[in-house]
Amino acid sequence: MADREEAEILRNARDIINHLAVVIRTSQIHNPGNVTVLKAIDRFVATVNPLVAMLYNTHQPLVLELIGEFFYLNDMRVRFPMEYLLNFNFLIREFKKKGLGSITLQRAVTSEDIKKFLEVFIASSFSQEPFNILSDGMAQLDFIRVGSLKKFAEDGYGDIKKFVKKTYFNAVSFTKGVINKIKSGEKVSLRKAKRVVESMVDMILGEEELLLGMTAIKDYDQYTYHHSVNVSILSIALGQRLGLNRKALTELGLVALFHDIGKIEVPAEILNKATNFTEEEWRIIKRHPFWGVHAILKLKGFDVTSIRTAIVAFEHHLNYNMTGYPAVSRRFEINFYSKIVSLADQYDAMTSSRVYSRVPMPPDKALSVMAEKAGSELDPLLIKFFINMIGVFPIGTLVLLDTKELGLVYGGNSTFYDRPRVMTIVDSRGNRVNGNVVDLTEKDAGGMYVRSIIKTLDPNKYRINLAEYLM
Repeated sequence: MADREEAEILRNARDIINHLAVVIRTSQIHNPGNVTVLKAIDRFVATVNPLVAMLYNTHQPLVLELIGEFFYLNDMRVRFPMEYLLNFNFLIREFKKKGLGSITLQRAVTSEDIKKFLEVFIASSFSQEPFNILSDGMAQLDFIRVGSLKKFAEDGYGDIKKFVKKTYFNAVSFTKGVINKIKSGEKVSLRKAKRVVESMVDMILGEEELLLGMTAIKDYDQYTYHHSVNVSILSIALGQRLGLNRKALTELGLVALFHDIGKIEVPAEILNKATNFTEEEWRIIKRHPFWGVHAILKLKGFDVTSIRTAIVAFEHHLNYNMTGYPAVSRRFEINFYSKIVSLADQYDAMTSSRVYSRVPMPPDKALSVMAEKAGSELDPLLIKFFINMIGVFPIGTLVLLDTKELGLVYGGNSTFYDRPRVMTIVDSRGNRVNGNVVDLTEKDAGGMYVRSIIKTLDPNKYRINLAEYLM
């Protein structure tokens, strides 16, 4: 396929997905003859048919496919602007509910064709086997084919996890090396850091859940290095949810990695103090944004990214309403990257053991505290996206099930946020078990859920080492 044709497909793909989401959403609210539904159908037909015709001339059908958390049109991943996010997420949930993996259009469609598709699509919602109903119903329209949702093969899953772990710990090791070099007065280049961040961006784009899971593993003795990497990963993941392109994600990950670099100037006896800071010690701590700017400006290869890194280092504690530190003489618009990094920084700090806070806050509690800061200390729109990304029950949360089992949240569920995948670590009789991963959407023969979460628990009280299970 020529580059021109690929560009044409991607230009139209976002609108096609957006209009399809609107068609399905409106058809679920109104009856098929409603003028709102009919207009939505006409817009979809007018958008999709020119692209179908173009592909038909090259003997290709139009294939819209859901793979993981992303849509692909004719094997090209479709990125979307922020204003389309809600419709994209809605359509992803609808595809997953139906077990629908792909829709293939062999030729141009009419409004009547889409009406028939909608009738079958909505009827499948009331079935225990929605994809079978959908597939059988679409048999009458042989030029519109549907494919089932692909399950990722377990073969090679262990290798993927090893690669994700290697990527994570390489980043931690690199960060440690950079900090030590800067402390010793050596010149450091951002070029190597960029390569490390690019590998994390690749992981987020392909294996977001696994890499996000690594941020749940905290290392008290190596807090500074793990924190920097965790904030970078969380920032990249949020940026990806916001629709940033790969170049922007790499830059965001880079500025996040260096957000706390100014702490190298804080005396070790203060940084590692186990008791509360004195007023003077707290004054010194609050100087680290200034020192961060100074350290970044001394890096080799000074460029636009260096400037943005310095800005984030200065702003990440300012707060959305400018009530944080350092004190500034006038209000101004905080940098977009700074707002993202501030979210990631606060979440990871609250859920980690530190010298002056040996007991970390449970992830769900941390999200609750952050939600209360929406509109004051934290950007109200970004915190919604962040909570949506982390989930109602974040990875690493210890939960009690109604089967009297204890488990760790192991993976999210974008369709049913309160029904994640859980690794059982204590059985109903109170015995430690090796860790069988169960899906909380599983139902018994009577249509009842096999397991449900009753409440979250503090893993520290049960002396549970998250790393032992999540790694």
